[in-house]
Amino acid sequence: MADKVLDNNQVTIVGVVDSEFVYSHEVFGEGFYVVEVIVQRLSNMVDRIPLMISERLIDVTQNYIGRTLEAHGQFRSYNKHEEGRNRLVLSVFVRDVEVLDEEPENVKPNSIFLDGYICKQPVYRMTPLGREIADLLLAVNRPYGKSDYLPCICWGRNARFAGKFEVGTHIHLWGRIQSRTYQKRIEGDQVERRTAYEISVSKIECIE
Repeated sequence: MADKVLDNNQVTIVGVVDSEFVYSHEVFGEGFYVVEVIVQRLSNMVDRIPLMISERLIDVTQNYIGRTLEAHGQFRSYNKHEEGRNRLVLSVFVRDVEVLDEEPENVKPNSIFLDGYICKQPVYRMTPLGREIADLLLAVNRPYGKSDYLPCICWGRNARFAGKFEVGTHIHLWGRIQSRTYQKRIEGDQVERRTAYEISVSKIECIE
């Protein structure tokens, strides 16, 4: 059963390290650290993806900036309480990581597969330029009765298809993790630059 739950959330990231390791938390004496990697898109844009890595998988005291990492794991969420409200924080929980001398062949640098359930009514809309978009929130089961809540975005025919889903619909989807920056007003005229993450869906199936 545990293996099945692990199989429903699979991520592969190959990217260039762009930060030092920052301490996050400790569980039963095991320290976890966050490091950011840059992943190139086909459009020549980049995504900045945060990796949550155990100190038992890699030497977190070293500086790997500029080095290439290949990481396999799961896309996870947790609620962070700040400014009197909860904010959804997303990162890739790494189960296996390797430092590479060169980029591997035949490996997609940014890929994800999810098996989960629609937990919020999808929002279908059309941009001013006529592009179809649907926003989904997917609940994906995790071991020990927990779940991850992952925002996804569909385009074109996939958006039209997904826009008709009901809450509770069981789906499989494939895609990539993308990042986008936005500005949030925090106090008075102060504006803070933040990064949001979502899954850009390339393929989606409804499971009966």
